Formats: sequence, C-alpha cells, structure tokens
Amino acid sequence: MNDAFSGKNGKVKVMYVRSDDGRNKNKHSAGKGRSVNSARLSREDQAKVRNGHDRRGAGFHRSEGDHSRRPALSRSADRGSYDSPWKTVSRAPDEEPAFDHGGISGKSFIDPEQLRRQRAEETRVYGENACQALFASRPDAIVRAWFIQSITPRFREALRWMAANRKAYHVVDEEELVKASGTEHHGGVCFLIKKRQGLDAQTYLKNPLATDCVLALEEVGNPHNLGAIVRSCAHFGVNGVLLQDPAVLESGAAVRTAEGGAEHIKAINADDFLSVLDIFRQAGYTIVTTSSHKGTALAQAKLPAKIVLVLGQERDGLSDSAWQQGDMSISIGGTGKVDSLNVSVATGILLADWWRQNQA
Repeated sequence: MNDAFSGKNGKVKVMYVRSDDGRNKNKHSAGKGRSVNSARLSREDQAKVRNGHDRRGAGFHRSEGDHSRRPALSRSADRGSYDSPWKTVSRAPDEEPAFDHGGISGKSFIDPEQLRRQRAEETRVYGENACQALFASRPDAIVRAWFIQSITPRFREALRWMAANRKAYHVVDEEELVKASGTEHHGGVCFLIKKRQGLDAQTYLKNPLATDCVLALEEVGNPHNLGAIVRSCAHFGVNGVLLQDPAVLESGAAVRTAEGGAEHIKAINADDFLSVLDIFRQAGYTIVTTSSHKGTALAQAKLPAKIVLVLGQERDGLSDSAWQQGDMSISIGGTGKVDSLNVSVATGILLADWWRQNQA
C-alpha cells in the first residue's frame, strides 16, 4: 500500500510493508554483509551497528544463520510477545530434533537402541559393605556414585580414585539417594556399575582345582535368598554359582544382602541346566542333588572333594529331570514339624558340612 503527501520540498512517497504475522520486517541494507532493520533502530543503536559494537555487549546478540548485529529483544507489557521480529523460541527436552546437530549446538544424536542396550548392561548396587567390596575388587566397573554426607569419610579412597579417574559422584541428601538407588535401604551409598557377564562352563573349568564346590541353583530367583546364599558361598569357599540367568546375582538387593560376598563368586551361565551339569560330571565333579524328604541323610553322607551341589526353589524343590541327574542324593534331617527349610538356610547347612569334611 502506498501513500503520498506534500511537504516543503515537494511530494514524498511512503511505502508500508507488512509481513504475514503483522510485524514490520522490511530490512534495509546497512553495508556489505549486513542486514539491519534500520527503521526500528535509534540513531545511537545504528551508530553502534556501524561501529561493530561487540555482540556480547549489552543490547546486541547474533541469531543463528545471520551474522548481522541486532538489537536485544524486549518484551511487551503482556509478557507474551516481543516487539522485535527476531523472536527466540525455546524447546522442551522432548521436542529436540532427533538428528545430529553437527556440533553447532553442542548436542549429538544418541541412538535410542544403543542407549537401551547400555542401560541393560548397567545396574545399581547399594549398601556400605557391598560397595566397599566392589570398589576394592573392580573399581573400573563403577560408572557413577551417590553418597550421603555422613558416609563420605569412610569412602575417602573411593572418592579420591573417582575424582582422579573422572568418575562422576554426587553428595546428596536422603531423599535424592532414595531416588538414585530406588530403595530406602541404600545404606548411605549407591553405585551405578557395569554388570559382569556370566562365564560358560568351559571357561570356568580351564583352571581345574583338586578341591572345589560349585553351587547349582535351579529356578532360584528371589534376590534376598540369592544374596544370603552368595554370602554363605563366600564364607565356605565356593568359587562358582551355576545359574540359568547370571544377571540376577548383580541385582542391588542380592548384592547388598551378600554383604560383599558377591565379589568372591563367579557366576556360571547355564541356559541349558542339565547339559551344563553333564559337562561338570565329565570334568570329574560329582553331581549331588538335594531334597527335604529323600536321599541319604547329610549326617551319614560322605561328600566328595569336587562336587556340584544342586538345589531347587523352596516351594517345589528340584524338578524331576534335575533330580535324576544326581550321582548321589542327600537330605537334611530334622523334626519334620515344617515341610522344608528356606533355600538359603539349607544351602548354608550343606556347605558347612562339605567344608568340614574337605577343608577344615
């Protein structure tokens, strides 16, 4: 739209230009390589532009893709809009574009599948004794750590090592540590660690021992039972625990209940439980199955120096197929007033007798 009016020096023609959003975006050249909305700048600001006013100084910024020097944005009275046509738009974290920014914004694309695999390879362990033992045996497994202030003096060496090796750690309050660990029973410390991978039977058997007890657990998955079992294993000299899913030994509850014992036990992978038992038999181990009601009473049994001691879940015990794999079968005598013992209690009794006969 054009208007014209007359003045002292004759007729003057005025042109109005309106953009799609109603703002005046008419830009006039301000020299080579510059594009400035001169109509909206005061004389003082235009002088700053011409003089190359520092873009980091008050009142000017550089927008992405435009190397001109522009005035700072000011909010209007309703705080919902800007007077300037160069409006900055913020994104929530979940609105970030899912592509590589080429380093311009400092962000890089992370493959969600890769992130999922990485998280599946990590677990959180907690409890003072468990974390102290983990730091002593495999500090490189630590990814991140959280502490409450009162416990930090007892982890002085761990803190010093993490700082030297660029491992992130945080001193937090009780509420934050509950969130980080996922439990109220954290004991004042939590480590995010890389999980250990279970050994296969052949790898475990590469270094044969004259005296060795391997514990085989069929369908035992309660983390508190597992932690108690592993603690007994460490106490009575068991080197390996055979499991259908070795990852269960790395759960936070199991590691905490083991009170450091998990660091002395090798997890052996047994996807095919019966086949792995046969591999140990061929390597010279005696397969010893257990039951609450049948088999030779433990008090009369002579336990060999090299055994695989097989236990099942508390409710159903061993499956028939696993029971039939036994070269010898034993039971723990008692009053009969209860149907069975907790599997972790039964394990402790059996291992104590094996230790007495072969190691004491």
